[in-house]
Amino acid sequence: MVPLQKRDQFDNLEKHTQWGIEFVEKYNKFVKERSEIEVNYAKQIRNLSKKYQPKKNSREEEESKYTFCRAFFTTLNELNDYAGQHEVIAENLTSQIISELTRYLQELKAERKSHFHDGRKAQQYIESSWKQLESCKRRFERDCKEADRAQQYFEKMDADINVTKADVEKARQQAQMRHQMATDSKNEYSSYLQKFNQEQNDHYYTIIPNIFQKLQDMEEKRIERIGVCMKTFAEVDRQVLPIVGKCLDGMTTAAESIEPKTDSKQVVEAYKSGFEPPGDVEFEDYSQAMKRTVSENSLSNSKEGKEKSSSKSKPKLWPFIKKNKLMSLLTSPRQPPPAPPASTLPSPSAVPNDPQSPKQHKEPLSHRLNDFMASKPKMHCLRSLRRGLSLKLGSGPEDFSHLPPEQRRKKLQGKIDDLNKDIHKEMDQRDALTKMKDVYVKNPQMGDPASVDPRLAEIGQNIEKLQAEVQKFEGWLAEVEEKMPSKSDSNRRSGFYEAQSNTAVSNNCAQDRESPDGSYTEEQNSETQVKAIINPNTIPSTMPDFDEEFDDDDTLPTIGTCKALYPFEGHNEGTIAVAEGELLYVIEEDKGDGWTRVRRNEEEEGYVPTSYIEVNLEPNAKGQW
Repeated sequence: MVPLQKRDQFDNLEKHTQWGIEFVEKYNKFVKERSEIEVNYAKQIRNLSKKYQPKKNSREEEESKYTFCRAFFTTLNELNDYAGQHEVIAENLTSQIISELTRYLQELKAERKSHFHDGRKAQQYIESSWKQLESCKRRFERDCKEADRAQQYFEKMDADINVTKADVEKARQQAQMRHQMATDSKNEYSSYLQKFNQEQNDHYYTIIPNIFQKLQDMEEKRIERIGVCMKTFAEVDRQVLPIVGKCLDGMTTAAESIEPKTDSKQVVEAYKSGFEPPGDVEFEDYSQAMKRTVSENSLSNSKEGKEKSSSKSKPKLWPFIKKNKLMSLLTSPRQPPPAPPASTLPSPSAVPNDPQSPKQHKEPLSHRLNDFMASKPKMHCLRSLRRGLSLKLGSGPEDFSHLPPEQRRKKLQGKIDDLNKDIHKEMDQRDALTKMKDVYVKNPQMGDPASVDPRLAEIGQNIEKLQAEVQKFEGWLAEVEEKMPSKSDSNRRSGFYEAQSNTAVSNNCAQDRESPDGSYTEEQNSETQVKAIINPNTIPSTMPDFDEEFDDDDTLPTIGTCKALYPFEGHNEGTIAVAEGELLYVIEEDKGDGWTRVRRNEEEEGYVPTSYIEVNLEPNAKGQW
């Protein structure tokens, strides 16, 4: 019965060790899934970082000069490194745990199989010995019984007087033979019994304990290996913590490096125009209109009074065109008018094209510009207008004259710096080729010195061209720096004009150079003309009449009325908000740019889209401006 009990223990151990192997496989699968999660997480982090990385274009280059943009780009780079550490975690989990456990599982299964094979073999051997012992025992028992029966038969034959002596001798010999066989069986049984007892002792005290000990060692090694893997599982994360901490420290440092004041200064430097602030607004005396009458005498008196007052108090800020007309150019909206809203109201195209509508008689803008340019006193301002319109079409001059003075100065300086860098590069190439030529001259076997001459000549021409470009841009830069207003000029707020001061004339002309789209133009001929007219030595005796014609500060006359077909909010500078159905006065018709100047009262006037209103001009009103 004992061997059966031991066999039962083998079955229990076999079930337990199989469960231990399945646990190792389950833990190995757990680590694999964790590794896959780390890989996918790192991939998603890298894709996120790549998605928001700056693209190689001018917009991103402009953003890179701000500290908060640079901090964000640094954060993206650190995040990319952070994703790399998660990839390191996945690699270490695979190499230090998954691969090791996979190999160990194979070894564990083979070792377990070997141990249980030895146990089954020992169990089978002891069971076989037990069966042989039982067989010897039964044979010894059978021989003893046969010897006893043979002895009884001999004694019976020997006591019977009727039996012959030969039969008695035969029975005696048979009894002796059976007795000998019983003795041999006894000896064999005794010998095998001793052998079995020895094998059984070895089996239960040596062989089976050794097998159990090996299984126990195997199980302990398995548990120990699981513990090592779990420790490695934690150490893999701990190993990357210093680098992850550095990544987080880099993000923190980048965030702390943000300088709001520096960024705001960058914005100021980027958009600083350099224009001089406008002077004080002059008082406009509307009481003069109250004193006018229809008679010629009253008109002449008013004209004389106006001449006196103008010669004493009114400055000559606008020597060539009327102030209101020039301001209409400078303050007109610098973008195309919006399209009318979609509604049930009739579209502007559906408005009756009556003779009073300016749409019927609108001339091309280029024709109007040609008409304006034909007027000599208006040449300066309208050249600026034409240049501004050309810039809206995308043509930018090489000297950056379409930009404000400060922006133009920066662009010119940057262009000069780029050209100087190119010159240095060309000079470095020339020096290198010169040294190569010297080497060829000293060692002809290394190359032909004449082969370098064409390249040297080409580089020399390139340097001359670049130097010429530098001189050209430096000339423009010097011209801009001369024209830019100084701090003393910018502090001057007075609107009075001194006819004998050339400085004041040049400052006012600088203000006139702003075109309707914000561009900055320079017309040297116009400045020369202004200075020539303002010079006291060249002022003719009819100058008061000239001042009277171009120095009218009164409000623009009404040339018609209009009705708003659609509401307009008027957010842009120079525009005015109108409500649907509102009636307004037209003081300046559409000049081809899509805007009409209207007035609500004496204090509110501005531009509205021509397509938003229905215009009714007064007779003989067209062409007054």
